[in-house]
Amino acid sequence: MFNTLQMILLQIPRTTVIALRALRRNKMRSILTILGIVIGVASVVSMIAVGNGAQRSIQSQVASLGENLLTVFAASSRTGAVRGGLGSASTITLADGEAIKREVAGVTAVSPEVSTTAQAIANGRNWSTSVVGESEDYLQIRSWQLQSGWMFTQREVRAAAKVALIGTKASNELFGPLDPIGQTVRIKNIPFVIIGLLTSKGSSMGGNQDDRIIIPYTTAMKRITGDKYLRSVNVQVVSSDRMDAAQDQITNLLRQRHHLDSGGRNDDFNIFNQKEIADTASTITKIVTLLLGAIAGISLLVGGIGIMNIMLVSVTERIREIGVRMAVGAQPIAVQLQFLVEAIVLSVLGGVIGVLLGVGASSSIGLFTSSFKAIVSVNSIVLALSVSLAIGVFFGFYPARKAAALNPIDALRSE
Repeated sequence: MFNTLQMILLQIPRTTVIALRALRRNKMRSILTILGIVIGVASVVSMIAVGNGAQRSIQSQVASLGENLLTVFAASSRTGAVRGGLGSASTITLADGEAIKREVAGVTAVSPEVSTTAQAIANGRNWSTSVVGESEDYLQIRSWQLQSGWMFTQREVRAAAKVALIGTKASNELFGPLDPIGQTVRIKNIPFVIIGLLTSKGSSMGGNQDDRIIIPYTTAMKRITGDKYLRSVNVQVVSSDRMDAAQDQITNLLRQRHHLDSGGRNDDFNIFNQKEIADTASTITKIVTLLLGAIAGISLLVGGIGIMNIMLVSVTERIREIGVRMAVGAQPIAVQLQFLVEAIVLSVLGGVIGVLLGVGASSSIGLFTSSFKAIVSVNSIVLALSVSLAIGVFFGFYPARKAAALNPIDALRSE
C-alpha cells in the first residue's frame, strides 16, 4: 500500500505535464468544458454573497432600532368593521410606563411615546414630517448619537418645554445648509427651539428615521396631539439574555393593571421584542442564503456531468494512445492518474475563474444601489473551490478507471 502511494506521488508531476499537453491539444473543447464549472462557481459565490448582504442589511436595520429594546404597543382600535393600525387603541397610559420602569426587574430606561404627522414651518419653508414625543432616555434606548447640540432633560420633560431635536432629512428640508441649532420651527403654530441635530440613521423597517422632529412627550400630549394615552412605550433591558424574562414580567404587569385574564385572549397591547425579530430575520436570511446556494449548486452539478461526458469522449478517441503507453510499460495506475488529473485541472481552473467572476459580479451590485451591498465571504470561496475540486475527482474517476481497464492488445488494434 505504501509503495503504491509512493509511486503515485512520484508520477504526479510527469502525469500533470502530460495531462496539460492533452488539454492544450483540444483548446476549444477544454474551454467549453470548464465553462459549466465557471458558471456554477460564479453563481454559488455571488448568490451566497447576496444572501450574506441581505442578512447584514436586515441585522443593521434591526440594530438601528436600539439596544436590548422592548416596545409595548397599544392594540389596534376597532370601530364597527373598521380596524385601526397597531397602537391606535386607547389602552396604554403614562402610569403604565411608570409602573414598568418601577416594577420590572432589569429595565434600565423607559420612554413613553406619542407620534403624529404635522406641518413644520421654518426659514420660510414648509415640510410635512413626523413629530414624536419621547422622554429624556430616548437616545440612550435607541443608541442614537447627536451630531450637534444636546438632549432635553428630565426637567424640560416635566415642564413640557418647547424644545426639539431634528433629524437630518427634516433639517435639510427646512434649513438647507444652515445649522439648525438655536433655530425656531413652528409646529401647529407653536414655536419650538431646536437644541439638537441627530446623526443620520437612514431608513429602517419601511420608514425614514431621519425625517422626524423629537420633542418631550409631555409637550406632545399637551400642545400637539392632545392625547391622554400613549401610542407605545420603549423599554431598554439591561442585557439581551434578560429580554424574555422582562417581556414576561411586562405582560403579567399590564394584564394585572388592565384587569385582563392570564390567557392572553383579550390582551389590549402587543410587545415587540427586538431580539426575537433579529433571531427570526437571521434564521430566514440563512435559509434563503442556503436555498440560493443550493440552486446555484445545481449548475455545478451540470458542469461536473459535462466534465465526465467530455472525459469519456476523450478516452474513446485516445484508445490507441492508451494502448501504446501500456505497451511500452505504463502501469494502469499511471493511465488512470493521467485522466483523473485532466478532469481535476479542468474543474479547478474553472473554479478559480468562477470565483473571480463571482467576486466581480458581487462587487458590481454595489454600483447600482447604495442601500444594499453583497458580502463575499472567505468561506463561500473555499466552499466553491472545494466543491469544484471534488467534482473533478468524482466525475473524472469513472472515465479514468475505464481508461486504465483497457486491454493493451485490444487498444492497439483500435482504429
